[in-house]
Amino acid sequence: MKYLEYKGYTGSIEYSPEDNLLYGKVLGVRGLLSFEGETGKLLEEDFKDAIDTYLSDCKSQGKMPEKPFKGSFNVRISANLHQKAALLAMETKTSLNNLVAEAIQLRVEKS
Repeated sequence: MKYLEYKGYTGSIEYSPEDNLLYGKVLGVRGLLSFEGETGKLLEEDFKDAIDTYLSDCKSQGKMPEKPFKGSFNVRISANLHQKAALLAMETKTSLNNLVAEAIQLRVEKS
């Protein structure tokens, strides 16, 4: 899947055959920021407008804009896997965070 990128924000690209319309939403933020367009060019313009409007609204309201993909998230795994990963991290003199990051990096590179 391809994405739109602008000012550190990422937008999805979807197609509605019923409406003959491209649409998407900004990923990695809690609020719903959506955009649409009849062509790729119009979709990208509306995406950028949505980001600019969001940033402008945050500024005028004195709020910090939400930063997408902060680099921190919770992962729930079995106690057994947690133990094995923690022990492996200790044996290889690294942190559990580094071990998980390396595993994710390998998986992402494969896709």
